[in-house]
Amino acid sequence: MARIVGYAPGAYDLFHVGHLNILRHAKRRCDYLIAGVVADEVLELTKGRRPIIPLAERMEILRHISYVDEVVAEVQPDKVETWRSVGFDVIFKGDDWRGTPKGDRLERDFAAVGVEVIYFPYTVHTSSTALRRALAAIDGPEELVASEVG
Repeated sequence: MARIVGYAPGAYDLFHVGHLNILRHAKRRCDYLIAGVVADEVLELTKGRRPIIPLAERMEILRHISYVDEVVAEVQPDKVETWRSVGFDVIFKGDDWRGTPKGDRLERDFAAVGVEVIYFPYTVHTSSTALRRALAAIDGPEELVASEVG
């Protein structure tokens, strides 16, 4: 039986239980789990903002999660290009991607190269977006924006 390599990409900014749940579920569905941490510049390009926690620190956090076997920096937005350099059999995403144009494109692109896309439930009550809003309410939007730039 061949070893199944899984890939769980994400920003993993403001690490929370939703991130942990995806990694836990992903590890149950593969033999070797690679966490792809999206680089600061790629997040800025794709989401229009830099993360609060820098890439090196986000990668360090994931290295210490028991479900994760390997951590890589995701340095480009094209997931198929990442697959070509990293190599995996299945990719894991939150189900907030399912049925969206991005999710449909992900499924189509990976079907063409034989990679399965598996969705896990999105943790609605805790998200990085909700945490950002809470921080902005506490610190004021200008302080949060300043921390994103620096």
